[in-house]
Amino acid sequence: MNTRQKIAIRAAKEIKNGDIVNLGIGIPTLVADYLPPDREIFLHTENGLLGVGPTPAENEVDPEIINAGKLPVTANVGASYFSSSESFGMIRGGHVDIAILGALQIAENGDIANWAIPGKDILGVGGAMDLVAGAKKVIITTQHCSKNGDAKILKSCEYPITAKGVASLLITEHAVFSFIDGKMVLEELDEEMSLEKLKDITPSEYIISSTLTSYKIN
Repeated sequence: MNTRQKIAIRAAKEIKNGDIVNLGIGIPTLVADYLPPDREIFLHTENGLLGVGPTPAENEVDPEIINAGKLPVTANVGASYFSSSESFGMIRGGHVDIAILGALQIAENGDIANWAIPGKDILGVGGAMDLVAGAKKVIITTQHCSKNGDAKILKSCEYPITAKGVASLLITEHAVFSFIDGKMVLEELDEEMSLEKLKDITPSEYIISSTLTSYKIN
């Protein structure tokens, strides 16, 4: 199991029976493959599908069934298709329970930066700005540090911000943080990670929960 899969598995545990969930590009798309089998969950994509299923096998790919990131997906029995305008109406109308998104950076107060890196080509913010404003809960899934080792969890974002103070939960391969009243709270710590090492790679300020638990995903 790689780091991205580990994060996706942990994120899937946050989804309750009956939830309507939008999965962003990157790690969030992997969540579809790890949903609890005992729960009825409705995955939503901005381009107009409610009832997204797991990633198709290579011989099962239908080029006409894709998600907002243009990746092939499956459609569960009973799935609904509609226009992107209706899809965004669902988001803006508050009908999406959870948005699971990736992030380039996240600040200790719940600010998110996930759409632009200064000096690089910008494709646009996409549906992220609607999702962080319209979803009832925003979960961020990201690797704890960048590929070159730079911290991604900061006191304040250095990249252009997608939205301020909207994160509900942050899940990395090392820890799970919640955001309560503008404060960042460490809720779970991977059993192979120490508090001291976590602090070394996390420049943001955070509170350690009185109910801190350890976890390991095999």
